[in-house]
Amino acid sequence: MTKRLTKSYDRIIAGVCGGISEYINPELDPLITRIAFLVLTFFNPLLLILYLVLAAVMPYPSRTN
Repeated sequence: MTKRLTKSYDRIIAGVCGGISEYINPELDPLITRIAFLVLTFFNPLLLILYLVLAAVMPYPSRTN
């Protein structure tokens, strides 16, 4: 089974940061990824556009697991 980047059902806004943390390490707390994204967005506001693109493009995981 290949590992795919998908949104997370453990979500606050769109599930992007939760999906990224699950992709990197399933045991990683999504809160750490969300805080890191907010800090990086403060220094580079273009990451907000990347977040919106990922929210539109990333699929939800299949529920057959």
